[in-house]
Amino acid sequence: MAHDGTLAAMSMTLESLAATRQLVAKYVPTTPSYAWPLLARATGADVWVKHENHTPTGAFKVRGGVTFISRLIAEHGRPAGLVSASRGNHSQSLAYAGRAFGVPVTIVVPEGNSPDKNAATEAFGAEVIVYGDDFQAAREHSVRLGEERGLVAVPPFHPWLMEGVATYALELHEQVPGLEAVYVPIGMGSGVSANIAVRDLLGLDCEIVGVVAERAPAYALSYEAGHVVSTDSADTFVDGVACRVPDPDAVANVIAGCSRIVQISEEDAAAAMVLLYRATHNLAEPAGSLALAAVLAERDRVAGRKVAMILTGGNCDLDVLEAAARR
Repeated sequence: MAHDGTLAAMSMTLESLAATRQLVAKYVPTTPSYAWPLLARATGADVWVKHENHTPTGAFKVRGGVTFISRLIAEHGRPAGLVSASRGNHSQSLAYAGRAFGVPVTIVVPEGNSPDKNAATEAFGAEVIVYGDDFQAAREHSVRLGEERGLVAVPPFHPWLMEGVATYALELHEQVPGLEAVYVPIGMGSGVSANIAVRDLLGLDCEIVGVVAERAPAYALSYEAGHVVSTDSADTFVDGVACRVPDPDAVANVIAGCSRIVQISEEDAAAAMVLLYRATHNLAEPAGSLALAAVLAERDRVAGRKVAMILTGGNCDLDVLEAAARR
């Protein structure tokens, strides 16, 4: 299975996306987009929140998991099982979809991973294996495990994952016409690539702004350099974007389609988590807060404009929320 994200963005059509939307809708209800007055007051913008924390797994990635497994079975037959690496939302996505389609799922997580996310992944029926000191080490081990056990290794970025995720971007533009910018956190790139692809398919004049953590800047550095730039570490509490080795296809999409990438400090990410809770009474995981943090950082740029932020997920451990509040 080739995974060329740029090719996927070009080959995805409105017709194929509509078919994917019908598939995803059987498992994931349409999520709401709301304009919260307190966020408008804080940002000076007409800011809308796409609530991808309102899915059956609490995050956007479940759309990609459903699409990936469905397409895999349709094109290659039912596999003996799947294996992948994740810090949490990708793992729950595959576990949820695996249970729905009757495919066993094994997930490798790094040491010190969120215990709540591990527990949720197991509750959906997946086997969780702890290995390595960061996501990249876990990812490399998952590939070896796939070879040893005869399992299909699911990469963190793939056209089928991206097309599933693109269904939320399509929903967003239908719910909130006339958006001038969409702020999207970047983990491994499926979310930002999906938003770029849908923007282009719809022919919209809308900026796509990527957001990363300052302490995991690989995608920002790659965007600035015009090619993949890896980092030695991704030591951030914003675990959903803790990437140090970007995907080349996703980087190509980001370079071609993003207006810019904003880097967010640990303190500003924590402050945005707390503001989101106070303003909307929705819990955002650290990565889910990044888009708001970027809108706040760009108050002057967004003042009076109609913008959206993707609340990518709400899977946040209680101790992480408490620590963010203390900050």
